[in-house]
Amino acid sequence: MNDIPHHRQPASLSDVLELTAEDRRAVDQLIRDRLSSEIALVNQISEYIIGGGGKRLRPLLHLIAARAAGYQGRDHIQMAVIIEFIHTATLLHDDVVDESPRRRGKETAHRIWGNAASVLVGDFLYSRSFQLMVEIDRLEVMEILANTTNTIAEGEVLQLMQMGNAELDVKDYFRVISDKTACLFAASARLGGVLAGRDADTCDRLHQFGLLLGQAFQITDDVLDYRADDKALGKRLGDDLAEGKVTLPLILAMQRANEHDRIHMAEMIRQGGSDRHQEVRDIMESTGALDSAMEHAAGLVSDAATHLATLDASADTSALGILADYAVDRSL
Repeated sequence: MNDIPHHRQPASLSDVLELTAEDRRAVDQLIRDRLSSEIALVNQISEYIIGGGGKRLRPLLHLIAARAAGYQGRDHIQMAVIIEFIHTATLLHDDVVDESPRRRGKETAHRIWGNAASVLVGDFLYSRSFQLMVEIDRLEVMEILANTTNTIAEGEVLQLMQMGNAELDVKDYFRVISDKTACLFAASARLGGVLAGRDADTCDRLHQFGLLLGQAFQITDDVLDYRADDKALGKRLGDDLAEGKVTLPLILAMQRANEHDRIHMAEMIRQGGSDRHQEVRDIMESTGALDSAMEHAAGLVSDAATHLATLDASADTSALGILADYAVDRSL
């Protein structure tokens, strides 16, 4: 049962969280139950990461998509846990590769326990997620999630190859964020339709909704790396530039900057380091690159909303729209 009446349409992320409170409590309990290991360090690191906050947007997307598609069972709880475990595994691996010092405002696991332990616990979470998939015992579900985890891994490698590449273009940037980030959003939404037994067109539309939402979410994160403060961002401002990550705001600034600034930015991208972050940020502001990137993200969210037309009007369908809006407006 929904925790707010069907006639009351959610108007904010808080309303969405209230709408899904019962399901989210069940997800939290199952996470705790299935994280358990006989190896103390596995429990310690898993609890540190899983219990480290965050809105669990991908599992939340799945829970709402399943409800909006008309699903009445309980497998969506287990599916949400699988999605969270996969996502958390990628975070553990990401932070090691990027040498990130902070995640969600806390010190990263590899800084506390070391790279080896973080990578191996990430592997544990991947393998635990596949155990949970087998329990659901639906070939289509396993196929979607297996393909998604493979795509994420390819996206990670592709991003690594593009580090410090000042020539990266918009097309290649979207390939990276689609594989690395947006594909798990897409799978989360699609699996809601799959569990509900919806037709292929509806499942495809949910997939596309999730993909566009995920792309918009990543673009917004990339903008916030130059505009937010450290506390709001949950990591150090300027980490993307320091790591040599070429994101949409950087690409747009490079396209619009004068020759002197363009050469200057290319040098900073290749060298990495955050000591010249303010210089790059000033060029972005002067060229309007940050605003343009956000406009692009807003356009993706607008496109995403068109894919909800096959779903019945309900509080849950409205909640999907709010999640899409949240992707570009974190104040909701």
